[in-house]
Amino acid sequence: MTVIASIVEGDGEVAALPILLRRIGEWRSPGKAFTILPPIRVRRDRFINREDEFCRVLQLAASKCGVSGWILVLLDADDDCPAELGAQILARAQAIIPHRRVSVVFANREYEAWFLASAASLNGFREFVFEYPENFDPERPRNAKGWLGKRMQSGTYREITDQPAFSAKLDLGQAIENSRSFRKLCSEWSKQMP
Repeated sequence: MTVIASIVEGDGEVAALPILLRRIGEWRSPGKAFTILPPIRVRRDRFINREDEFCRVLQLAASKCGVSGWILVLLDADDDCPAELGAQILARAQAIIPHRRVSVVFANREYEAWFLASAASLNGFREFVFEYPENFDPERPRNAKGWLGKRMQSGTYREITDQPAFSAKLDLGQAIENSRSFRKLCSEWSKQMP
């Protein structure tokens, strides 16, 4: 059985990512046994820019998942290129814990962009209302949380409650089709959990 330790930056991801990973696991690796530990929450800039913090958190994740475990670092790219920053962080992580399997995924802009990528499957769920305009790019909006909030009947997107609920509901096929960063997450799953 593979134990998965993850590193995330938001309170919403602490609850949402295990839900999403279970769903990806059931979809991509049916019958495969795995345990998803509660994510380790970090402050993105501090984690990336302070070497002592970077080392400490990675070593904590390594100790939690064990020798045969997998460490998944999932952060928001914000305005950075997800592929470039991901490659840099992966190289740094492998230098610190070369004895562990590590994947680094940066959600393009933010985690919520994956909800935009599968918005058709979420339409009408939790007061979310949306129709795709022509040439809609789900990874383009800079403030996906605010963008979602404007399309919630309440006028507010609540990260702590909506993010886990949307993670449990989004259409994985739509998300993989419409989001390169979500494809990266699924490809890392398939690589680490064949």
